[in-house]
Amino acid sequence: MAPRFCLAAGLLFCSSAALAQHYPEKSVLMIAPFSAGGSVDLVARAVAQQMSETWKQPVVVANRPGASGNIGAETVARAAPDGYTLLMGTTALSSSPALYSRLGYDLMRDLTPVGLVVTMTNVLVVHPSLPARSVPELLKLAKARPGVLMSASAGVGSSNHLALVLFNMLSGSGIGHVPYKGAAPAVADVLGGHVDMTFVPIAAAVSPLRSGRLRALAVTAGKRSSALPDLPTVAEAGVPGYEAAGWNALFAPGNTPRDIVAAINQALVESLRASRVRDMLASSGADAAGSTPEELAAFLRVETAKWSKVVHEAGIKAQ
Repeated sequence: MAPRFCLAAGLLFCSSAALAQHYPEKSVLMIAPFSAGGSVDLVARAVAQQMSETWKQPVVVANRPGASGNIGAETVARAAPDGYTLLMGTTALSSSPALYSRLGYDLMRDLTPVGLVVTMTNVLVVHPSLPARSVPELLKLAKARPGVLMSASAGVGSSNHLALVLFNMLSGSGIGHVPYKGAAPAVADVLGGHVDMTFVPIAAAVSPLRSGRLRALAVTAGKRSSALPDLPTVAEAGVPGYEAAGWNALFAPGNTPRDIVAAINQALVESLRASRVRDMLASSGADAAGSTPEELAAFLRVETAKWSKVVHEAGIKAQ
C-alpha cells in the first residue's frame, strides 16, 4: 500500500503544480467585505488593478458588506479552493471569533493566509461643531456628558470599533458606539452631524479633513503618520499605552493548494512593489506591507490573541 500512497501523493503534487503553472486562466474575484468607497475598498481596488496587469487576467472587486465583514469572509470560506475567489480581510477577522458566538466559518480552518497587504493608522476625528480640539478636551467633554457622545464605526469588531473600545478602556471615557456597514457610511453620518465622532482609517478621512468638514484630534498607531505628521498619537495626546492600528490581508479559501497560494502571494508582493500602488496607498494613509503566507499566519495568531483579550475584558458581544 505504501508505494501506491506515494504514487497518489506524487500525482496530487504534480496536479497541483500543473494547476499553479497555468493559474490564472480566467478572471479572479476579490471580495471586499465592507461597502464601496471605504478604506478596504480602496486598498482592494488598488491591488486588484495591478494584479490584473501582472496576470493579464481581470481581478474583479466585489463588495459584500455586512456583519462586520463576516458575510464576505463566509462567502470566500465556502468558495472552491481553486484560487479564483479571494478575500481582502481586515482587522475584524481577528476579533470576530471572540465577538460572535456563532460564525459561518472557522478562521484558521476555512481561510488560507496569502499575505499581509497594508497596515493602516486610524485617525480620531470629530464633527467641527463639537467643542473639542484635542484629546484632553474630548475626554473632559465625554466625562461631563456621560453616555451622550457617540462614535461611528464600520461595524462591530472593525478596527475603528476596537479603537473606540480600547480608548474607552484606557481613558474611562464611556463614549457610545454606532455601528455601520463600512467606513464610508460611518464617515457620512459624522459629516452630516448625526454622530459626534469616529476612529476612521485615514484613507476614508483625507478629503473631509482637507476641506475642514471634519476635525482631526489624534492618530491611533504607536507612531505619527507620514500622511498627517503634525497630528499627535492618542498616547502622546493623553492616553498612555494606547495603540490600535488596522490592517488588510489577502486570503484564499481553506485547502487552497500551496502552489496556487504561492502564485497569488507572488503577484500580491509584486503589486505592492509598484510605485503607483505604493503612492496610491500612501496618499490614503495606508502603508504597503507584503509578507509570506507563513508570516501572515503568525501575525494573525498574535492579533487574534490581542483583540480577543480586549473584547473579553470590555465584555462586548455582537448583537
